[in-house]
Amino acid sequence: MVDKLESNGVRVHVFNDYGENETPDSVFPNNWFSTHSGGNIAIHSMYSPSRRRERRSDVIELLKREYRVQSVVDFSGLEWDDIFLEGTGAMVLDHIERVAYTAKSNRANDICLERFCTMFGYEPMAFESADKNGTPIYHTNVMMAIGTDYAMVCLDMIVDLERRAEIKLRLEESGREVIDLSFEQIDQFAGNALELTNADGKSVLALSQKAYDVLTAAQITTIEKSAMLLPISIPTIELAGGSVRCMLAGVHLKRRTK
Repeated sequence: MVDKLESNGVRVHVFNDYGENETPDSVFPNNWFSTHSGGNIAIHSMYSPSRRRERRSDVIELLKREYRVQSVVDFSGLEWDDIFLEGTGAMVLDHIERVAYTAKSNRANDICLERFCTMFGYEPMAFESADKNGTPIYHTNVMMAIGTDYAMVCLDMIVDLERRAEIKLRLEESGREVIDLSFEQIDQFAGNALELTNADGKSVLALSQKAYDVLTAAQITTIEKSAMLLPISIPTIELAGGSVRCMLAGVHLKRRTK
C-alpha cells in the first residue's frame, strides 16, 4: 500500500510496530491522533485498552520535526471517566465547511465531541445510525467519506429521516455531489476511503480494491471528475474490520522549509 501511494506521488510516513506492546490494531493509526490546519494535533481517547497502547511519542515528534506544530491537545485523560472519541474513525471531518459528522456510539461521546469541536473550530453534527441488521455503526468512517467535490455516504444508515435529509442537504449546500452508497457497498468498505493530495497538487481517492469493485460506473464517473481513483488490494487487513481509510492518518500541517 505504501509503495502504491508513493508511486502515485503521495508522501507517506511509515512507522514499524513489531508487537512489543501487544497492539494488534496499530495498523489503523487514524483513531489515536489527528492533525489540523493551523498547526494543531489532537491525541484522542480510546475505548479499548489495547488501542491506548498504540499512542507513540515518536510519531508526534516526527510531525513536530517535519511540520509546523503549534499545539498538541491531549484528550486521553478522559479515558479514566469512560469518555471516548476515537479520532477520524469516530468523526468524518469536512475540513472546508468545518463540520464533524459523527455517528453516535460508545466510541463517540457527546461531551468529548463538543469539547473537540470547540477547541478545533468544527460544528458537531451527530446522528443515530444503524446497519441493515439494526446494529449501530461503531465508526463513522465506515459509512462516509468526504472529498473536495463529492461526498460518499450511506444515507439509509442515518436512522432519523429528518436528520438524514438535513445531512444530505448540508453536503449538497457545500457544493458537493452526494454519492449515496448502499448497505451492500458499505459491507465491502466502499465508504472507507480517503481523498489525498499528491505532489502535483492533484486529488487521489485511496480505497480498497474490494471497495472499488462494488462502485457503479456512475459513481466512478462522479469521483473521476475531480479525483483519480487508487484501489489497493488489502484483503487480509480487511478481515479485521477496517480498510484503506482506517490505515491512513492524514497530515493537515504545513511543511517546514528548514
